[in-house]
Formats: sequence, C-alpha cells, structure tokens
Amino acid sequence: MPPRPGQPQSQEGYPSSSPSLETHSNDPFATANRGRYYDNESDHVEYVSRRDYRETYSSEVSNTGMNDYDNNANYDYPHPDTNSDPDEYGQRQAPSQESLPPQRPGYPDSSTPTFTEYSGGGQAGVRDAYPAWSAERQIPLSKEEIEDVFLDLTQKFGFQGDSMRNMFDFLMQLLDSRASRMSPNQALISLHADYIGGHNANYRKWYFAAQLDLDDAIGQTQNPGVRRLKSVKGGKRNPHEKSLATALDRWREAMNSMSQYDRLRQIALYLLCWAEAAQVRFAPECLCFIFKCADDYYRSPECQSRVEPGYEVADEKFVRRERDHAEIIGYDDVNQLFWYPEGIARIVLNDKTRLVDLPPHARFMKFDRIDWGRVFFKTYYEKRSIGHLFVNFNRIFVIHIAMYYFYTSYNSPSIYKVPKRDSAAMTWSAVALGGAVATVIMIIATFFEFSYIPTTWNNTSHLTRRLVFLFITLGLTCGPTFYIAIVEHNGTGGSLALILGIVQFFISVVATLLFAVMPSGRMFGDRVRGKSRKYLASQTFTASYPALERKNRIGSVLLWILVFGCKFTESYFYLTQSFGLPIQVMVGMKIQGCRDRFFGNALCTNQAAFTLTIMYIMDLILFFLDTFLWYIIWNTVLSVARSFTLGLSIWTPWKDIYARLPKRIYAKLLATQDMEVKYKPKVLVSQIWNAIIISMYREHLLSIDHVQKLLYHQVDNGAGGRRSLRAPPFFLSQADKGPKGEFFPPGSEAERRISFFAQSLTTDIPQPIPVDAMPTFTVLVPHYSEKTLLSLREIIREEDQNTRVTLLECLKQLHPIEWENFVKDTMILAEESAMFNGVNPFANNEKGQSKADDLPFYFIGFKSAAPEFTLRTRIWAALRAQILDRTVSGMKNHSKAIKLLYRVENPEVVQLFGGNTDRLERELERMARRKFKFVVSMQRYSKFNKEEHENAEFLLRAYPDLQIAYLEEEPPRKEGGDPRIFSALIDGHSEFVPETGRRRPKFRIELPGNPILGDGKSDNQNHAIIFYRGEYLQLIDANQDNYLEECLKIRNVLAEFEEYSISNQSPPLIAIVGAREYIFSENIGILGDLAAGKEQTFGTLAARSMAWIGGKLHYGHPDFLNALYMTTRGGVSKAQKGLHLNEDICAGMNVFGRGGKIRHMEYYQCGKGRDLGFGTILNFQTKIGTGMGEQLLSREYYYLGTQLPSNRFVTFYYDRPGFQINNMLVIVSIQVFVVTRKFCGLLGTLNSTVRICKYTPSGQFSGGQAGCYNLVPVFEWIVRCIISIFLVFMISFLPLFLQELVERGTWKAILRLTKQFCSLSPIFEIFSTQIYTHSILSNLTFGGARYIATGRGFATTRIYFNILFSRFAGPSIYLGMRTLIMLLYVTLSLWTPYLIYFWISILSLCIAPFLFNPHQFVFSDFIIDYREFLRWMSRGNSRSHNNSWIGYCRLSRTMITGYKKKKLGHPSEKLSGDVPRAGWRSVWWSEIIFPICMAILFVIAYMFVKSFPNPDGKFPPSPLIRIAVISLGPIVWNAAILLVLFLVSLFLGPMLDPMFPKFGSAIAFIAHVLGVIGMLGFFEFLWFLEAWDTSHAVLGLICVINVQRAVHKVLISVFLSREFKHDETNRAWWTGRWYGRGLGSHVMSQPAREFIVKIIELSLWSSDLLLGHFLLFMLTPPILIPYFDRFHATLLFWLRPSKQIRAPLFSIKQKRQRRWIVIKYGLLYVAVIAVFVVLIVLPATLRNSVKLNCTLCDNL
Repeated sequence: MPPRPGQPQSQEGYPSSSPSLETHSNDPFATANRGRYYDNESDHVEYVSRRDYRETYSSEVSNTGMNDYDNNANYDYPHPDTNSDPDEYGQRQAPSQESLPPQRPGYPDSSTPTFTEYSGGGQAGVRDAYPAWSAERQIPLSKEEIEDVFLDLTQKFGFQGDSMRNMFDFLMQLLDSRASRMSPNQALISLHADYIGGHNANYRKWYFAAQLDLDDAIGQTQNPGVRRLKSVKGGKRNPHEKSLATALDRWREAMNSMSQYDRLRQIALYLLCWAEAAQVRFAPECLCFIFKCADDYYRSPECQSRVEPGYEVADEKFVRRERDHAEIIGYDDVNQLFWYPEGIARIVLNDKTRLVDLPPHARFMKFDRIDWGRVFFKTYYEKRSIGHLFVNFNRIFVIHIAMYYFYTSYNSPSIYKVPKRDSAAMTWSAVALGGAVATVIMIIATFFEFSYIPTTWNNTSHLTRRLVFLFITLGLTCGPTFYIAIVEHNGTGGSLALILGIVQFFISVVATLLFAVMPSGRMFGDRVRGKSRKYLASQTFTASYPALERKNRIGSVLLWILVFGCKFTESYFYLTQSFGLPIQVMVGMKIQGCRDRFFGNALCTNQAAFTLTIMYIMDLILFFLDTFLWYIIWNTVLSVARSFTLGLSIWTPWKDIYARLPKRIYAKLLATQDMEVKYKPKVLVSQIWNAIIISMYREHLLSIDHVQKLLYHQVDNGAGGRRSLRAPPFFLSQADKGPKGEFFPPGSEAERRISFFAQSLTTDIPQPIPVDAMPTFTVLVPHYSEKTLLSLREIIREEDQNTRVTLLECLKQLHPIEWENFVKDTMILAEESAMFNGVNPFANNEKGQSKADDLPFYFIGFKSAAPEFTLRTRIWAALRAQILDRTVSGMKNHSKAIKLLYRVENPEVVQLFGGNTDRLERELERMARRKFKFVVSMQRYSKFNKEEHENAEFLLRAYPDLQIAYLEEEPPRKEGGDPRIFSALIDGHSEFVPETGRRRPKFRIELPGNPILGDGKSDNQNHAIIFYRGEYLQLIDANQDNYLEECLKIRNVLAEFEEYSISNQSPPLIAIVGAREYIFSENIGILGDLAAGKEQTFGTLAARSMAWIGGKLHYGHPDFLNALYMTTRGGVSKAQKGLHLNEDICAGMNVFGRGGKIRHMEYYQCGKGRDLGFGTILNFQTKIGTGMGEQLLSREYYYLGTQLPSNRFVTFYYDRPGFQINNMLVIVSIQVFVVTRKFCGLLGTLNSTVRICKYTPSGQFSGGQAGCYNLVPVFEWIVRCIISIFLVFMISFLPLFLQELVERGTWKAILRLTKQFCSLSPIFEIFSTQIYTHSILSNLTFGGARYIATGRGFATTRIYFNILFSRFAGPSIYLGMRTLIMLLYVTLSLWTPYLIYFWISILSLCIAPFLFNPHQFVFSDFIIDYREFLRWMSRGNSRSHNNSWIGYCRLSRTMITGYKKKKLGHPSEKLSGDVPRAGWRSVWWSEIIFPICMAILFVIAYMFVKSFPNPDGKFPPSPLIRIAVISLGPIVWNAAILLVLFLVSLFLGPMLDPMFPKFGSAIAFIAHVLGVIGMLGFFEFLWFLEAWDTSHAVLGLICVINVQRAVHKVLISVFLSREFKHDETNRAWWTGRWYGRGLGSHVMSQPAREFIVKIIELSLWSSDLLLGHFLLFMLTPPILIPYFDRFHATLLFWLRPSKQIRAPLFSIKQKRQRRWIVIKYGLLYVAVIAVFVVLIVLPATLRNSVKLNCTLCDNL
C-alpha cells in the first residue's frame, strides 16, 4: 500500500524512526509483529522514559516514546516508569481542544452528542453511525481512510467482500465504543495493544513463547548456526546474542514508534484473517501464525497481486469416525503445534522443504503447498483409562490413601506385632510404610503420565528424573522395614532398629507431605515457574493462573485448613480408632470345623481374613467421603458468611431497605454528577421507578390497583397551581425488611423481583458512567430447534392421549394471579374494540348473562378468534414457558433500560425535541442500537418449516433490531462436490427478496466447509461470533429471561471488568464476570424444584465462595465475557466432538490457565428455566456426567491437576470433578457396604456351628462361652458405617437449606425442605446419583458422549412402563435388583433397624423412574402398561420395530461390539445410532476381569456357608458343582432349544414364512417360553436342593446371577464380532430365510455368530421378563389404595386436590376397548401373581411341614 501523504515511510510502511529492512533484514520486531514475553524472564529489563510526551496527537503520525505504549492503564510492565509525566493512559484528562462542548466532570472526551443538527429542517434524524469516531474529535484516521485499508487488504489477500464489510463495521463499532470514553488516539492505541502489541495481547505472548524473537532462528537459511536458546552454564555470552531482554526492548521500540496507520492496518489484517478462519478460530495460536505470515508477506515487495487466503487448509484435520480422541488430531493438537519452535519447524512443503527455511515474507504464498498431513501429531493422548485420575489427582490419592494407611496401621498392631512382646521399632516402621504407599501412588501416576504425553521434544526427561527420585524414595520408605522385621523377629534389633524405624517414619512423613503439597508438574522440571524458556509456552498458555489477593489467599488456605483439620480429627476418632477393635478380634481368627470337597479347609478357615479385607476397603471409601462432607459444611459456611458481608442475607441488619430504595437508585444506578442543581433526584428516580412498575403491569404481574399504590403521582401542592411529585405509599409505609401491606399479591413474582432489586442495591456496586460513554455489548443466544413461539394448538390441546392437561391449564394453575390480570386486561381491550367497531358492549348486561359471556376469557383467554386476541394468549403462555420468545423478550429489556437511562440522565434531550415524541424515540433508539446488539444464532433458519419461519418472522417484526445469524447452503460449483455453506446475518430491517420471500442478508460469508464438526452448540456460537459487536458479550441460552430492573444495572455490571477508568496500574485481566440465576421453574412440582435447587446451590451459593477463593472455573449462562480477550484465545467455547461436550466449562478452564480472572457478582440476576420431568432431568444429568467423563480425559484437567498450587488445586477438585467422584463413591459405598455386611452376615448366620460371643448389658463378657467368635465389635463398626453413609448423603441437602434460610428466611427454608422430603426427594437424589455414576463410568469405558437435547416442557405425560424400563434398566435397575437380592440375604441373616435406610436407597435405584411417572398408579393405565410391556418384549422378530426388546438389547451390546462399517441401506439401519466400538483395554477390565472377580467373590461366600456339617453331622456335597449346574444349566438348555428350533426354521421356514408372516414370531415365541421355563425350573431346582432354606437359596441365587452375568459378558466381549446396523440376521434366524438378506460373504459365518447371540439373548430376555414382573409386583400395592393417584399427583405437581388435573376423556368406543384390555390382561396379571405365589411363597411357608427324601440333594 502506498504511504500516506505527508508521512515519511520506510520500505516496510513503517515510520522512518523504526528499524529499516536493510538494517535488520530478518528482524521480526522491525515488522512490528506482536509477540509474547514472560515477566519472570525480564526482571532486569530497564525502561527508558520520555518526559515530553504530548497529551494528544496533533498530527497523523504517532511519535510516542517507548514507555507510552507500555506504561499505560492497560499494559503494565514489571518496572513502571515513575518519572515520566502522566500520559493519556495514566489519568483522566481535562477537556482539550479535541473535546466536545462541556463535558461531565471525570469523563474526558465523552461522546455526549450535541443536538443542534436536529433543530434544522432536512437533516433531522440523520446521524453518523459512529458518533465517537467523527472528524471534530481529531481522529487519527478518518472512516474513509480506514475503509481504504480494508479494501487494500481485501484486494491483496482475496478476502470476501461481505467479510470485509462485516469486519469494517466490527472495527468501527469497536473504535466508537472505546472512543466514547477516551480520546480516539487512545482508543486505537489500546485496541492495537489488546490485539497485537500490548503486554496482555495473546499475539505478543505467543510470539515470545514460540521463540520467534530469536529472529526465526528455527530456520536454517537466515541463521545457520543458531538453535533454540538453551541455558549455558558458565562462560560469557556473546553480546550480540539475541536474548529475551534485547528482544523485549526492540519489541517495545517497534510498537511505540509505529504509526497509527500501521496500527490500524495490523488490527484490520488480524480481524480479516479471524473473520474467515472458521474452525481455525478454535486454534488461536495457529491463527497468530497465519497472521504473522500474512503480515510479513504484506510488507514484502512481492505483495502486488491478489492471492486466495490459505488459512482454511487445517479444517479437515479435526474429526474422523470410529476413532477415539487419542487417535484424532483435535483442535488443541493443531494449536499446540504452534506453541513451540520445534512444532513450527515441522511444517514442510510438498518438496520436503521446511517452511521456516524460507524468508518470512515468502511463507504465506507457500501455504497451499504445505503437506499438512505430515505436520500435525498428537500432543496429548486422551486415552480412556482410569489412569487419568491418578495423573490429574495424585495429590488427592496421596492425602487420603497415605493418611488412611498411617491411621489404620497405627491402630492395627495385631497385624504386624512381634510374637510374645511389644516392639516399638516394628510399630514405627510399619506405620512409616505410609510414605511408601504415597510413593507407589506417585510411581503409578508417573507411569500413566508417560502414556499420555508424546515422547517428543524432550518433554519426558522430567518424568524420567522424577521416576528415578521416586524409586529412591520408595527404597528409603520401605527398605528399612525388611531389616527391622527380620531383626525384631530374631530378637536382635535393639536401639539401632528403633532409631532406624523413627528415621524411616519421618522420611515417610516428609515424602508424603511433599507429594501431597507439590504439584507433580513442578518436580524436576518446573513447568509453572521454571526460568528456562523451554517451559515458556507451557507457562504462558496453561499455567498463567491469576494471582489471588492477600485476603483471598488467606481465606482459601484457612478454608482448607478447617476442612482437612476437621476431617483428619473426625476420621481418626470416628472411623479409624474405632476400627482398631474389629481388626484386633478378626486378625488371626480361624473358623473351625469347616471343610470343602475340593479345597478342604483352605478357604473357609480364612473367611474372617476375606471379611476383614472388604472391611478395610469399606473404611477407606468412607475416609474419602468424609472429606467431601466437611468441604460441603465449611464451603457453605464460607458462602453464607460472604452473603452477610455483601449484605445479601435477610438476616443482615438492614435499615429501611425499601424506604431507602429511591436514594439508592439515584446514587447507584444513575450517572448524575452534574445534574443535582437543575434536576431534583426525586424527579429522576420517579421515572426509573415508574418504568419498573409499568413494565411489571405490562407483564401482568400487577393489577391496576397495585400499580396505583406503587407509582409516583403528580399532585397539586396548592401553591399557585404548581404540581409536585408524591412518593408512592409503598416507600412511606415500609419499615426495616419485608414489604408490608397490600402492595403486591402475596408470594407473587412481582414481590420477589422488587425484593431482590431493593436488596441488591444495598451491596457495594461499581459506579456507572454516562450512557453515551458506556461500552457497546452484545447478547448472543445459540438456537437449534428450540421452540420459538407456541401455536394456539399447542396451548389449548393435549399433547397426546397420555397427557391429561393442556399447556394453558397448567400455566393457569401455576400463575393464577397473572392469568387473572391478563383476563382483566383482555376484557377491557375487548370492550374498547367492540365500542370502536360500533357494538354496544353493555347490551344484555344482566349479571348472569355477563358472567356466562366472560367464561371464554377465563377459560382460553379470548372470546373472539381474531388474530390480535389469540396472539395475546399465545404470547402470555410463551412468556411463562421455556422458549425463545421469552428469552428475546427478556433480553430486549437491555434496550429499554438504555433508552430509559439515557432519557432520564439527559433531560436536555427531551427538552430539545419538545413534544415531538417520534423524533425523541428515534434518538433514544439510536443510542440503544449503538450500545446494545442482540444476535440469535439460528443455525437451522434456512431449513425452517413454514411454522418455524413464521415464528422467527414474528420475532423480527416485534424486535426489528434483533439479528439472526444462520447457515445457508448452496449446491456445489462442481457436480459431486460438497455443498457451499455460508454464514449469513439478517435483522428486522432487512428487505425481502421477491423471488424467495426471504429476507436479504446484510452479510453472507462463504465458509471453507461444514462448520458443524463438533457437538453443535459451540460450532453454532463460533460461526455467529463474527457478527457480535462491541467489547463485551453476554452468552444466554434459549431458556432464559431478564427483567427491566436488572437491565438498569448493566453499566455497573460492565464496570466489573475494570476498563472504565484509566490508571497507572496494569488492569487485571478480567475475562469473565459471573452472575446469579433465578430459576423460575422452581415451584413447578417436586422435580422442577429439585432441578432448580441444584442450579441455585451450584450457580449462586457455590459460585459465591468459589469466586472469592479463586476456584470459579466454570462459566455458564448468563455470564458476561470480555469479548476481545475470549476471541483472541480460542473463542467463547471449545468444540472438539465429544471431548468438549461441556463446552462452556472447558472454555472457563482455558481462560483460567491463560491468566484470565473470573469474577462473580451478586447484585445482578437473570431468570433461567430448568428441566421439569424425570426423563429430561436425568438426560441433563447424563449429559453432565458423560461430559465429566470426557473432562477427566482432557488436557485441561491434566494441566490444572499437575500444575495448580495446593490450595487452589483442592478447590478446583472439590468444586468440579470431586463432586462427581463423590457421587460415584456414594453408590460404591452402598454396594461395598452390602457386600461387607453380607460377609459379616455369613459369620453371623451360622449360630448352630459358629457361636457368637455374648455380653451383658453392662458390657461384661458372659461366662461359659468357650470357643465363641467375638464379632460384637464388628457389628458395632457396621452401625458406624451406616451412620457415616447416611450423613454423607443427607449433607447434600444442607447447602440448599442454608441458601433458603439466608435469603428467604427460616419458615420458607423449612417449608421448602419439608415439601421436598414429603415428596420423596431423597429417592430421586439417590437415583440421580447413580445416573451420574453410570454416565461417568460408561463414558470412561466406552465413550460415546454426545449432546442430549433435554427439552423444557411441562412433564404431565404418563410414560409407558416399557419405555422407562428400557431407558433406565442399564444405568440403574439391573444394579439395583442385584444389590437388592444381596440386601435381602443380609436382612435374612442379621437384621438391624439401620438397614431400613439401605432398603430405601436400593429400592430407589429400582422403582424411582416409575414413582416419579405422572399417574403411574391409575389401575386401568397400569394394566394397559402391562399389555404394552408384554408386546414390547415380543416384538421385532417377524418385522422391524422401532420399539422392541430385541432392538434395546442389540443397542446395549453395540457399545462393546460396535457396528460393521458396511452399509446396506436397510430401513432398520435408522433404528441404530452411530456407537463407536470401545477400546479393548477398557472392555478387558470392565467387561471381563471385574465380572469374573465378582462371581468368584460370591462363589467363595456360598462355599463358606456350605462348608459346615448338617445337623446330622454329614458335610454337604460340593457347592461348586451345585453352582456350576444351576448357573450353566439354563445356558446349556437355551443352546439346546435354539439348536433344535434353528434346524426346524432352516428346513420349514423357507416354505412356511411366505405363507404365514408370523412364522418367525411363532418360533421365537416357542423359544422364549421354553427359555423362561428353563430359568424358572433351574431356580426351583436350587430352591429344592436348599431344602426351602430361604437365606441359603437367596445366597445361591446371588452366585448364579453373577456367574451367568460373567459368562454373558465374556461371550459378548470375546466371541462376538461387530453388529450389522440392520436387524436382518435376527429375522433370518427365526424364519430360516438367510438368502436375500444382503449379508454377502457373511452369510456363512453369521449363523454361528447369531447362535451365540441368541444364547445370550434368550437368557437376558428371560431375566428381563422376570425382572419386569417383579417391578410390577412392587408397584401393585399402591394401585389397590383408593384415591392413591390423587395423593401421588399432589406429591409430584404440588397441586391441591381441588386443583387436580382431570382424568382424560375417551369416546365410547375407546372406553369399550380399554375395558376389554383391562379385563383380559388384568386376569393374566393375576394369574402370573398366582404362579409366583405357588413357585416362591408356597414352598417357603410349607418348608417345615413338607419333608422330602432326596438322594440327588445329597450328591449335588
């Protein structure tokens, strides 16, 4: 580009004062590229000051000194220049010649507009689009010059025209936003500093991290002898060596001497690259590299002709099917390549030339010749392995397992005692092995870490050094024990052994403390604070954690001292010391008089040892759980204390909170420094307050009567006809706290909102600045297929036959006050409309007739079907549902708030326009449009159907400034190519295209390919991000709301980023400001309230304390983001498919690691809806759980877990993964406890042969019990375990209770918790905990995390039993039933009342889905459920069915087998999802080793029971053979049946199937019936062999179930190949017709595979049929109780019986059909119950009266 007139230019287009190309031919600083430097490296750097700095730029050339770029408000350096005069960054200036007429004090150069142009005729209303960037403000470049820059770059690089126009507008709005509160020169300098050259600019950080300051020394051409900078020991360095200090000096010189023109050109080039980077935006350092190459090329002489941009080439590197994360080059792998010089050196051209060997200016033109396939590689392996827990959380394991060992070993002296004497040396040494335990944990973690990071770039050398150190430590901590044990047992130990033991102990303590405190990433190669530049990139991008202030750091440390202090104290005395006595009595306990046929007494005599081992495991789990209990307690205490200090609690000693509200509105919400004299505060406040009240009236929250009591009124004061303002009675009658009097409907939404508004203004809030000086911000809402508006049909008709209520009826019951206000308004409107149309509304005005006429209004909200009335009802419903219209309506309050504040604070504007309200409104709209943008990213807009399109059009017409970003497809240019995809933007002002009837886009930018490569949401945000405007972003979901009174605080909120004022200090990099959420769905039944409660405690109570101690990593919605910070660091969310399922959480961790602060504010809140139904809540929890499983694999967790300092690490752990791991441990603890209790019960049941010692009530041992077994301490320990598990579970209700107590008072807290407990919330909590657990474990094993659209509708539909069964059997019901059978044995063996808790817990895992199913206990529906269940079990064998047991079964096992890749085009393929095949390593452990171990464990238990002689003195036959026969018998029986029927179908099927379509179903029916008979028969055989002994039969059943489960899993994992995606093989098996199925070469092998499949399926089908019946039996008793359904509905929906949802209406024909179904299947159900009684109950009751002599029983 030619130099600007009047400016001396160098060859590069730089000011002549900058280094010339000839002087530094390869100098990156001469090209003014921004880079990265790290503070720790540069403490010795001197700064040169200039005292003659000019306050403003008087010419076009920026000629500032070095410090002027660095020592400003925004870009602080280690040694600020204290000698130089304050510059324009350093203070608020007095108005200068470039300022506008009179400014408000304290806001220099504010762009407060003058309105003189409105006084003249034709120019009225014509305003500059960027008022703060106008000629009269001495701008460094005009709008036209800036446009020329964009045009020139577009011509040279080939950027798209629409993209150029979009980015031009983007930059101008950004400049306008900044220049509105500082001078234009400052605005441009600060913007360039943020994007390119400033201390906090990501580009600058990257430049130094990638060591490009070595003048591209990674290349060979320019500097053949120079390599990567390494530490040099001794010797002097060459003075000309390019050190970091020199590089920093030259960087600052180049940046400060750069002209404003060049600054703007660099920003423009960066923005143009960013705008068309598409997916590369997720790789910010890759984008920096592209920009650098483009910038180098632009300044070269070769840059003459246009070239196509080359930065899309990496796009296709991100996703490949059937590969897990460890085999996929993801966004982070691509990005990290550019962190290191070695990575950039890997970039090679097709001719094997390295890109860095080319001159910098020649690199960009070679992008199209780069062999990208050879460039990228994995920089971190996200393998599915439990090892990630060891690597990331090794400190947690060390703290718990090592401490548990120290405690327990000290209390277990009987294990290691020296015979016949006490040995202090042995005690010291045995306890000291805790250090060895800690060391072993670290060794395991290190080995796993080796497998997760690539062994390139010398990045594993620190691991090798660490491993050597750990093995030495292991020797020191465990070696002496061998010596001490030998000499102490020999009796030759003496004092040497004692000294050695003590030294060993203290070495162990030091090692344990070291491993518990020091991050592993800082051992032997400090990646966090190391001075070597080798670690600079890691420090820059993963470990630049924002520092905590002193008081926050002290608070954080104190919190964890309290948590672990209480935990270790309580755990020692309650868990470990009390465990000493059970250990003492069980160590060495040998069971006498037992024998097994095969194993003799080897197993049974050591049963106590087996039991003690399991007890140790149980105690260790409780040791882990205790920590979380104390964390919940102390974190809640901290949060509550914070709420008091912030003034948020109703217990805070407020004084006249409502009476003082007007003063607080004036002081805290209005920027009125110079208005006090002319305008009374009361006048200004009245406008704000009245607007709030009227907005509530328009939302139908208030009636007109309430409004009159709440408004300011003008009244005559009697003095010369003058009028004055009278404050509303509301302010005058309030004392202290709660609102008194009838000003609001009691308990209404209006009362809640006003209360929070008044309460929030008592807190400390940043001061606002004038509206015209505030920064511009954008609200961004991603939208996929969520409802936009509700149709009339959706509102007033039931969804289906299973829905008993219309949506409108439901909303009317939930919002009765608002419905009544709405109806009144509608009736008034109808009267006015009728009068206007000439109809007398008062005709026939008899009272009864009038009431009858009004019924339609109360019933459906309108009487006339005119669109204006029906639309009102639709909008009323939409604003109370969780749909997009509510979100848009709420967020547009930002615009209303800006207009209101602008009008109130600028009365001269109102006076200027006089009575011309149209012109005034246009001026207010202009300001609102300038400061606030609203973008909805409607990804599917171009594919909307007619109704969706009409609803979107309604939004655009209602809110013309609303912008919609969407994707648009066009056919490919060449046949067979991929379709062209565009990112487009429209708004309500966009014109219509006559040909298409659609709006013409303002911008339409072609993308390099399909932008939806991940889970959707983050990609949707990414494609629309280029359309945001301004400096800040608020990310909102499509189920949120906002309120006018909250939007009035927007300037205070944006002030939290601390970029309003200018100071000499570097501003904190505040990247995210979190906000509170009010869950408006909290009172919609028990499930809605539980979901809301979780959100409240996590989003408010936990966030409050976490943000204060530096642990808030998660950003959610409705948080505000520093848009420039986020978009230069990878965007607002991360996007690799599956891995970043919780996209916002990952972005929060990314921000934290790069140095961004995350704040939380309490005075601002948005509304948010949550899931309302059982299924949708658990879908959401499944998404969160699987997302957590993915996070555990991610590099973000690796960096945080191995680099964070200890106090912040434990904060991070217990706030994020620790919560989910605690959920897993709660479920595991229940199972392990039942197993422990079972093994203890084995000892306790054998009273006839194993005598338990008895004690007197005073605790004395009773005499005459020689040979008894002292198990009383064990049973006491069990009671303590039960109490611990109960407390750990119940503590989860504490945060919500205290949150309610603090913010709403005692009675509301007690009432809410009581309602939840009475509605069986603990049952739901236990079930949801299991869903979390299953989600995480299945994801770690199999993967398959995906985005689940949960839906936000009202859950009033009854779901069929079979659907609930198929959804929750795998995650919970199977586990619950297995555990329930074990608990049954425990109960039979050794009953204690404490077991009731476990019965409730485990039953919850089985029946919770049905218990929370609406109208589950209606008799007729229950029997119809039974019919559907039987049909579901038997469908899918003759023809494909999308809802059948066979489909459910196939889908369950495909996680292990996977699908064949060949597609055959069968319709049934659509019934199968794309499930990736699990890795063999994962399958081996979870599906083979673990089930086999569990089977062995229970077989040992059964063998122990059978190892004692019968009453007649004879030993029973081998239990091993009995279990083998009963377990494997049904499988062999099934194999025989299937073989016979296979031959029958093979020979008869081809003939009979064409004539009898049900032939396959008939064969399948025979097989399944015989399979059930076989299963029942073998159980009855076991029942018979056990001589009707219930406890022994139940124990045998437990063994049989676990053995069969292990066999099935081994068969599936080892013997089954991949599945076909269709179900042709299933139907071929039953029909015998294998030909014509499209099986191809598989037709010969498939029958053998299908034979194994059918053996498994037949066993599973039989067990599922029986399991389904048992569940139905459990649910039967409530059906027999009259009115139980009404009681159940009251619990679920929290509706009074008088408000109950009516029964559905059926036609006579439907009633007749239902009656016949109920009779027929009811009789069948009763018959099944009778069979159950005969087979199970009858033998148990008659066992003593029926005696059978069985020879077989004695031998089997």
